[in-house]
Amino acid sequence: MNDPLYIERGGHRTWLKWHRGRRKASDPVFTGARILEAMRLGASVEVDLVIHGDHGCAILHNFALEKETTGTGLVRETAAATLRQLHLRDNDGAPLAERVMLLEDLCHLLAKSPPHSDALLQLDFKEDLAALDPLTVENFAASIAPVASSLILSGGDFDAISLLANASPMLKIGYDPCYGDSLTRLRATKDYKTFISEALRTAPDARMIYLHHQIVLAADEAGFDMIGAVHEAGLRVDAWTINTVNSTTISQVNRLLQLAVDQITTDDPEGLAAALDT
Repeated sequence: MNDPLYIERGGHRTWLKWHRGRRKASDPVFTGARILEAMRLGASVEVDLVIHGDHGCAILHNFALEKETTGTGLVRETAAATLRQLHLRDNDGAPLAERVMLLEDLCHLLAKSPPHSDALLQLDFKEDLAALDPLTVENFAASIAPVASSLILSGGDFDAISLLANASPMLKIGYDPCYGDSLTRLRATKDYKTFISEALRTAPDARMIYLHHQIVLAADEAGFDMIGAVHEAGLRVDAWTINTVNSTTISQVNRLLQLAVDQITTDDPEGLAAALDT
């Protein structure tokens, strides 16, 4: 089969983002080999960042180590050298040969194997502004410098994203306004226009707005085209996350494609591409 990079419908290209570095559902998360493959092919791929004990970032999703790695305790309290000795776990919790990567480790790999010109690596920053100090910002900028033009930094705290981005002029930025009970709240108020207007006002310099796919579809059912509103502002939309491929999610994805979404985050790009090709 073709590599799962994007879907084209009605003259519009929608990228399939490899969530946490996965090409297919059975893949473990955050392995260097898959991330390098994605970037070599020209894919959109995402990894998460949390701050570790030496004022840098680890390629992990959780603030605690137990679920994703063979370590214990908080990432924030763990030294870089210790993190590098930990092994990642697979989807069933079994330890893998692959070890935890730090941000500079991943950027070094990418610098050695230059990405395709179409490739885009999303760094999803899981912390907030209060977690940042000058040394962490300085280390972030130094880590990404060799490959900054192939990266986009995203997160839910736009002040934190802006602080990091200001130290890295080549870095693209994105914003995710979906948090907590956003979907429940919006279904109650149905004020989707205000929600997206506030997001655009908060992040005027963003290239991409990251929206939970159910919020986009709920707005659509209520008669408001959230994707169209973002496009009118000159920005792009990523709809996240299609975790599994089944009849329900295929129907949802087809509607997102009709709405001209620019990118879909999925844990199974290969399976989703194959299902949409049938």
